[in-house]
Amino acid sequence: MVEDDYLKIEWGGIFNNNWAGEYPYAPSAKFWAVHNDATLFLKFQVKEDDIKAEVDKDGGEVWKDSCVEFFISFDDTGYYNFEFSCIGKKLLGFRQSRDLATHAPTEILDKIKSLSTLPNECFAERLGDVEWELTVAIPKEAFFAHNFNTLEGLFVMANVYKCGDGLSKPHYLSWSPIKTDKPNFHQPQYFGRMRFM
Repeated sequence: MVEDDYLKIEWGGIFNNNWAGEYPYAPSAKFWAVHNDATLFLKFQVKEDDIKAEVDKDGGEVWKDSCVEFFISFDDTGYYNFEFSCIGKKLLGFRQSRDLATHAPTEILDKIKSLSTLPNECFAERLGDVEWELTVAIPKEAFFAHNFNTLEGLFVMANVYKCGDGLSKPHYLSWSPIKTDKPNFHQPQYFGRMRFM
């Protein structure tokens, strides 16, 4: 294999601080996404001033910890919200709106694998510069309201977020900008376009 045959991955910045007036703090966060037809792989790199991982089980309120999120819509039937704490605890729902959701059962959550550069142990808030990475493998079965043979070639609408509602410096950053008065990631009209090549 020659050098040009290697996959070239471009990082996307999660840098839109849509509500900077009320929440001025903005950690450094970026992501990339690739797939192998059957599985979507996401990688996040984060550097922030404080960090927390108190949620101890999947399906919990991970957005209150140091959290990254990936929302994706394949059509007009709804969208999936994948949310991950910095130690890989996860939440998944298929939604028509923020308040109208079908949450993934345990057997679906168990198929989503993650690897963090942090120990897989809960901890209270820690202050001071922290850098961490999270890699996630999402099989096509996790898109439980759809039935895909392959992810290849699909056009999707998506957004990617960094948040920490329960931190000393709460923050709400997005890849694609959101134009609402208050923080609310459940805004599919502001998703950006992606294609699974």
